[in-house]
Amino acid sequence: MSSTASPAGSAVTLSTKLYYGFGSVAYGVKDNGFSYMLLIYYNQVLGLPASWVGAGLMIALIFDAFSDPLVGYFSDNLHAKWGRRHPFMYAAAVPTTVAFYLLWNPPDGLSPPELFFYFVTVAIAVRTFLTFYEIPSTSLVAELTDNYDVRTSMLSFRYFFGWWGGLGMAVLAYFFLLPQAKGGILYGPGYETYGAIGSCIIFAAILISALGTHRHIPTLKAPPAKRPFAMRRTLEELKETLANRSFLVLFVSALFTAMAAGVSTSLNIYFNSFFWELTTEQMGTLNLPFFLSAGAALVLAPRVSIRLGKKHAALIIAGLAFFAAPLPILLRLLDLLPANGTDALFYTLFAFGTVEVTLIIAASILISSMVADVVEESELVTGRRSEGVFFAARSFAQKAVHGIGTFSATIILTLVDFPSGAKPGQVAPGVLQDLGLVYVPIIMILYVAAFGFLTGYRISRESHQDHVQRLTHDGPN
Repeated sequence: MSSTASPAGSAVTLSTKLYYGFGSVAYGVKDNGFSYMLLIYYNQVLGLPASWVGAGLMIALIFDAFSDPLVGYFSDNLHAKWGRRHPFMYAAAVPTTVAFYLLWNPPDGLSPPELFFYFVTVAIAVRTFLTFYEIPSTSLVAELTDNYDVRTSMLSFRYFFGWWGGLGMAVLAYFFLLPQAKGGILYGPGYETYGAIGSCIIFAAILISALGTHRHIPTLKAPPAKRPFAMRRTLEELKETLANRSFLVLFVSALFTAMAAGVSTSLNIYFNSFFWELTTEQMGTLNLPFFLSAGAALVLAPRVSIRLGKKHAALIIAGLAFFAAPLPILLRLLDLLPANGTDALFYTLFAFGTVEVTLIIAASILISSMVADVVEESELVTGRRSEGVFFAARSFAQKAVHGIGTFSATIILTLVDFPSGAKPGQVAPGVLQDLGLVYVPIIMILYVAAFGFLTGYRISRESHQDHVQRLTHDGPN
């Protein structure tokens, strides 16, 4: 493997972008299940209290989150025939597949405490095994190219396929696996089939991406020289690496964004089912334009980045996304939206959702590309390339605090006295109004904080090019 500068952006072909991007289908499938389906399945279908499920999800997320930096660090320093990243990617395929299937197919006859223990254990397994794939796989972007704009293009494909993977599972669930005639979101066998299909897709996505990018192994960055493992030195190097100012502001911004996302995604199906009183078929239809949103973001993010630079593009797009997120619920609380059950309401939600998701995906692409550009700035100071550590640390922030957000969602449900086993149309209007009144200000505060920290990022196109040139000619300090 070469230890010289990264290959030129022009060397990254469309097939490389497609194989790199397709790997995120696995994460998209997992994320759709954990963010939108697990809470309602284990709470309303299997009967665990919402607070138990929320606590279980938070435990799994935090346990997984602490494994992220270690996986990133060991991936950065691995010496193997197949490079630093691919051994982890191949090894994760089978255990992730099996664990995801088991999560949706628990044994019959378990008592509530036994089911809770099973749920937490298998959820931890799914997240941890997938981490061994996702962190090394995502980190490849900073090795495959050092080009400021090509990195954004590659991550556009990554997010495009990730969203298509998750959306495909959502459409499959709402249209085919959870038919309204069989109970809709309360139809247990549909979730079992969901787990079986999802596990097969995860296996295929991991292997296709790993095999498709395998040919690049000889040109990827070499790991640092082998040294005996020392925990103290490892911790000191992690501390030095993560002290980068531009990374820290992205890290803290990700904390607030992830907490907001945890609250939002966990309550999404509650708002759709009870607040808006949508059928499962309507929920599935609302997901259809998101396929176009992913395509629009695939085009939008690189073009805006070229025109404005990543930081300014991210601030504009993220600011619009943060503003749009709570707007439909706020307008309903102000009685400014059409009544439930009307076509006018459905098409209003359709339009809001399409625009919001396009902005969210585009902002996520830009911010991930900003993380990739921290690698060279950090290398100049530390003498180490730490792609895995940076992407793992950002993942740590998203997972750990997303778990807190998910748990917070269950606390919100408890505070407003949301009933277990509830059916759409039978929840008291006062409870639904309280749900909206608590949700909107929480989301707004979290997004304003995320935006504020994002303004502190300092790497521009010019400074990144300077970092690359200095590394090419002079090497790290």
